[in-house]
Amino acid sequence: MAKLLIVEARFYDHLNDLLLEGARAAIEAAGHKHETITVPGALEIPGAVALAAETGLYDGFVALGVVIRGETYHFEIVAGESARGLMALSMDGLAIGNGILTTEDEAQALTRARKSEKDKGGEAAKAALAMMALKARFG
Repeated sequence: MAKLLIVEARFYDHLNDLLLEGARAAIEAAGHKHETITVPGALEIPGAVALAAETGLYDGFVALGVVIRGETYHFEIVAGESARGLMALSMDGLAIGNGILTTEDEAQALTRARKSEKDKGGEAAKAALAMMALKARFG
């Protein structure tokens, strides 16, 4: 039984609740354990994953958050840099599922977050589990 850490940027509570529901359900359905921590925003997720990875307590990580386009360039920075940070950590050998939604509006985020629709939280958890399996195979 593996243990995963869900790292969430809880900026939109109602959307994060949906993402968490999907991620937790997928991890539990696979027979694994999980913990959840919250960070201020999506930019802090890679740093939190890196800090947690140093403990050796977790086999995989699920990144969850929602970034909705606003009126400024900030959206591009947050979306791009959080993804870049997670990709760098995965290239260093961490098993990570990226469930940070980057959408134009709340309606798109709702569709992607709901377990009954796109279930991106569940998909991120399944991606982390798949990467854990690859790590075990090649590691």
